[in-house]
Amino acid sequence: MTSPLVSPDWLSWHMGQPDLRLADVRWYLGEPERGRQAYRQAHVPGAVYVDLETDLSAEEGPGRHPLPDWEVFAARMGELGIGDDSVVVAYDDRGGAVASRLWWMLRAIGHERTYLLDGGLAAWVAAGHALTDELPDNAPAELAAILRPDLTVDRDELRDRREQVLTLDARAGERYRGESEPLDPVAGHIPGAVNAPYEDNLASFGRFLPAEQLAEKYRALGVGDGETVVYCGSGVTACHTLLAIEHAGLGPAKLYPGSWSDWSTEGYEVATGPE
Repeated sequence: MTSPLVSPDWLSWHMGQPDLRLADVRWYLGEPERGRQAYRQAHVPGAVYVDLETDLSAEEGPGRHPLPDWEVFAARMGELGIGDDSVVVAYDDRGGAVASRLWWMLRAIGHERTYLLDGGLAAWVAAGHALTDELPDNAPAELAAILRPDLTVDRDELRDRREQVLTLDARAGERYRGESEPLDPVAGHIPGAVNAPYEDNLASFGRFLPAEQLAEKYRALGVGDGETVVYCGSGVTACHTLLAIEHAGLGPAKLYPGSWSDWSTEGYEVATGPE
């Protein structure tokens, strides 16, 4: 498959395949246990729970959700039964805003057979498919971490090269313009960055816009003309935009993992207002 997205029907048709692994990546800001509790109550059959805070983030590092050591991440995925031969489908209940982080991280260590369930949990249920509270019993697997360092930039590289790259800010417009900042110490955006809220990747029913429409949208912003870097608040929802760019056939773009939560704590230049 060339698209990073799969439909509920595709997933239903492939349920029971021995190499299929499902990952529930539900997470809620300020409620660290809510996602796991929701998973235990009901999830797509066969799904394991992947926690943003403990499985997809390190305890320390740049930003609020620093990337973990890649070997540690690969070992944790192996514990959950995700191995080199696995076909991974991740989902959440926020249009992929959190699950796309797992999609991107697996791609970043060279695991290409990784996808996002388009529309997430709501689309699965709307299509008439069942949920369960039964926990899977996956055998541990081996997952190699073949890092692709070309997929990330750090704050100093972005600061020094921001005039040579297209930088997209995936946060909501009011945070980009500096009108509101509920989480980080300084409001505003990286100078020169263009606002491209990740929510705009979705149609009204929570599924991704068609690839052709996304391609038109991102080409109009300059994606495809050179190097593109995407950031958000803490390197999570930016992965949603990275997936949208990939789905549009314009990728891969790069992630600034520390994102605004890193940039805004270092005393670097800040811009406010419209782009």
